Amino acid sequence: MSDTRPQGQPDEAMVDLLVKQVTEGLSPAEQRALDVMDSAVASEYLRQLEHAAAAITLAAGTDGEPLPPALAQRLAAQAQAHFASAAGDKVVDLGAVRSAASPRESTRAANRGGAYGWLAAAACLVLAIFGWVRSPQPAGPVVQAVTPPAVIVPPIEKSVVPPTAAEERAALLAQADTLRVTLGATKDPAAAGVTGDVVWDPATQRGFLHFSGLARNDPAVHQYQIWIFDGARDKRFPVDGGVFDVPANTTDVVIPIRAELMVHKPAAFAVTVEKPGGVVVSGREHVVALGATG
Repeated sequence: MSDTRPQGQPDEAMVDLLVKQVTEGLSPAEQRALDVMDSAVASEYLRQLEHAAAAITLAAGTDGEPLPPALAQRLAAQAQAHFASAAGDKVVDLGAVRSAASPRESTRAANRGGAYGWLAAAACLVLAIFGWVRSPQPAGPVVQAVTPPAVIVPPIEKSVVPPTAAEERAALLAQADTLRVTLGATKDPAAAGVTGDVVWDPATQRGFLHFSGLARNDPAVHQYQIWIFDGARDKRFPVDGGVFDVPANTTDVVIPIRAELMVHKPAAFAVTVEKPGGVVVSGREHVVALGATG
């Protein structure tokens, strides 16, 4: 098939190589293929392509970012369309160029020779690169703002201060069924000046001793021990009510009673002086306070 393109016009293969040389660069094999083609035609259109590339570079900026592959293919296609139109091989739709230029400029572009056609192509390419540069970049994944859950701060609880022994004794005295027994000092030398009483609730088995004038003790030497005589038990074995100490510089003391056994019929209460930790059965050598219910 004979070559019907006008003299001085590049063919499709040359256009492909020229566009690639300007946009991407040629491989050694492609460079050899271009070298055997019409050097004068190749040089002329290479110069025009470089002008178009320069216009594109100026439009796109000087950051040196390479063209996307799709845009490079688009440039090659537009150049081929221009040369095919100039050679009369086929009709090329120049709508892209006409939409970017005024009707008068489009008419001029259609009537002028190959050089001005290259400028029209370059203008189209500039518009393309502008579209590429200015087109919004794909947005990243939409991150929905997450509202943190409301932090519920629990109300600050007021620290509960347990009632003192004196307060518990007063509350027990306010109850109707509470038993109160007066304690008197014995003839034991340690009982001199001792006065006091016992408050006891048979229902809850709770009670308190209140003393005034009881001498301070050394817990490493001896302790005071409480005894509850139960009318339903053998009086030789009163119920142990616990041991306690009297601190120095203390005039009044309120001591809780901690009965080891159930007291069915409280008949009397006593306080003795025993060894540290108390005893199971008291010899009652040192009874410092005693009080009966009857």
